[in-house]
Amino acid sequence: MSEWRRVVVTGLGAVTPVGNNVSETWNSLKNGKNGIAPITFFDTEGFKAKLAAEVKGFEPKEYLEVNEILRTDRYAQLAVAAAAQAVEDSGIEGKVEPEKFGVMFGTGIGGIGTFEVEHTKLLEKGPRRVSSLFIPMMIGNMAAGTVAMRTGFKGDNFCTTTACSSATHAIGEAFRKIKDGYLDAALCGGTGACISRFALSGFNNMHALSRATELDKASTPFDLNRQGFVLGEGSGMLVLEELEHAKARGANIYAEVIGYGATCDAYHETSPDPEGKGGAKAMEFAVKESGRAPETFNYVNAHGTSTPMNDKTETAAVKLVFGEHAKNMVINSTKSMTGHLLGAAGGVEAVACALQIKNSKVHRTLGLKVADPECDLDYAADGTRDMKITGALSNSLGFGGHNACIAFAPVED
Repeated sequence: MSEWRRVVVTGLGAVTPVGNNVSETWNSLKNGKNGIAPITFFDTEGFKAKLAAEVKGFEPKEYLEVNEILRTDRYAQLAVAAAAQAVEDSGIEGKVEPEKFGVMFGTGIGGIGTFEVEHTKLLEKGPRRVSSLFIPMMIGNMAAGTVAMRTGFKGDNFCTTTACSSATHAIGEAFRKIKDGYLDAALCGGTGACISRFALSGFNNMHALSRATELDKASTPFDLNRQGFVLGEGSGMLVLEELEHAKARGANIYAEVIGYGATCDAYHETSPDPEGKGGAKAMEFAVKESGRAPETFNYVNAHGTSTPMNDKTETAAVKLVFGEHAKNMVINSTKSMTGHLLGAAGGVEAVACALQIKNSKVHRTLGLKVADPECDLDYAADGTRDMKITGALSNSLGFGGHNACIAFAPVED
């Protein structure tokens, strides 16, 4: 393509710990509802971390037939639900050539629940009892494949697996495919369902999880007393579309995607570069691609995990990019209410960005009570604010040093 094309958000879908659709999720975020509670999926006797952010009351039969439910892991079921919502919200079905409509999802681990069940069968009952559906239910790409089979979208279809940056990478790559003319639209985001004995044990033994027992002290991004993240699950999906195509069909537009940046710390398996240079460079690249001055950005949806290292490192990264202007920006963490959805986090947080831009509101960072001298920016600790967002960044920083950032803005002629 000789000229790049503008890309907008025209559909949203969400199944989260604070709501089983976009409306419920948005009402919960703006009202500061905490989605964290004691784990109900299994007995937590012997586990030091006993809280999680489960999706509550989700009924896969609202989106899938019984035989389909039996053939899919929970992570894929959540993706199907959020994807169906996003496509319906956009009103785009049947208005794009199938080969020009892509499906790109991120997931951190894939069907770990299925893996745990089938591994137990192997040990207790032998190899012949392992399900013939084990592999297709477990592998990370099957959510994207399943949605394509249901929708008939035949364009680029793939799964990004870059730990906690997975969904943001998927959204960024979808943006580029449309911007460069390879696609006219894409369904993108992330999904994850990792609240299992296996995952809880692994994260807990690496001392990544909060061991708080009080709900309001479990996920406290940027707070001096933060002690780790809370495992969550869910799915967040967006329909991205070329601007002129969206305008021609009278689509509702939430926001414009104006930039994407991706880097690697090349530093450590789980810890971020303490100087925040990798995350800063991803933000810098997203801002540069937008073609806008850094001072036009006034909001950051932070990765904000509530771990001691992440929050101070991300704060340092914001300062590296924006200098003195960082003090004028508002930063919040959606994970303060949803917990950490791992590979799905960036999808839900991109949905939150689009909603905050559309509604001119920035939700609070729940649980932030005690100021940390190393986290000294404005984290919206005092409550939801009415605020016109002129430019927004959504950050995701994953294990392995994977950094991704999406830049959003209101649509302007």
